Amino acid sequence: MAQAVEEWYKQMPIITRSYLTAAVVTTVGCSLEIISPYNLYLNPTLVVKQYQFWRLVTNFLYFRKMDLDFLFHMFFLARYCKLLEENSFRGKTADFLYMLLFGATVLTGIVLIGGMIPYLSVSFSKIIFLSNSLTFMMVYVWSKQNPYIHMSFLGLFTFTAAYLPWVLLGFSILVGASAWGDFLGMIAGHAYYFLAFVYPRMTARHPLKTPSFLKALFADEPVVIARPEDVRFAHVPFDEIHQD
Repeated sequence: MAQAVEEWYKQMPIITRSYLTAAVVTTVGCSLEIISPYNLYLNPTLVVKQYQFWRLVTNFLYFRKMDLDFLFHMFFLARYCKLLEENSFRGKTADFLYMLLFGATVLTGIVLIGGMIPYLSVSFSKIIFLSNSLTFMMVYVWSKQNPYIHMSFLGLFTFTAAYLPWVLLGFSILVGASAWGDFLGMIAGHAYYFLAFVYPRMTARHPLKTPSFLKALFADEPVVIARPEDVRFAHVPFDEIHQD
């Protein structure tokens, strides 16, 4: 069992493995009171006035209490982040990292701007961790990339992957969890999908072109299917072709 888990972990692509590891270590560390969540949450005042810039990153790593909701989001992170990096972004690690950075920037911007809008500032001021939102963004992008895959929700009903974010959003509301984080993740995911895939097809322009310095960090190579050399297939005997 332990060996199977180790193999599963080692086979994860680098960005998925790094994010999952950081999230689990941070959340477990807070549960064991080794790390204080008060040093991790998003606080614009502390970021600007006291230069605590790490909060712009750490608020995406803490998933609150280690309960059923934590397990669900770890499953989403391990599954859909892995599927995106292995399939849609295969051989494009820098582009995948840029997607996460874009999503984190959009989510942070939404919270900061929402906190300055009257009547909405109270709701946005309660959003101090965006880890769930970033995870949900990846679910949304995956569903847009694979809209026709048939899925089942807890064996109760089936649907296509295009509706997966809405099913999960409805489930969050049903169990009494706050749906704000998931909804923000859908907004960030839709913004990325439109700018990265839809807008370029409409205008032949690419506003989300990955910076060269990120590409330099990863020696991505084109995915090539190996074709053995000097391999010949034997001809099927004529008698066997016509044999009854």
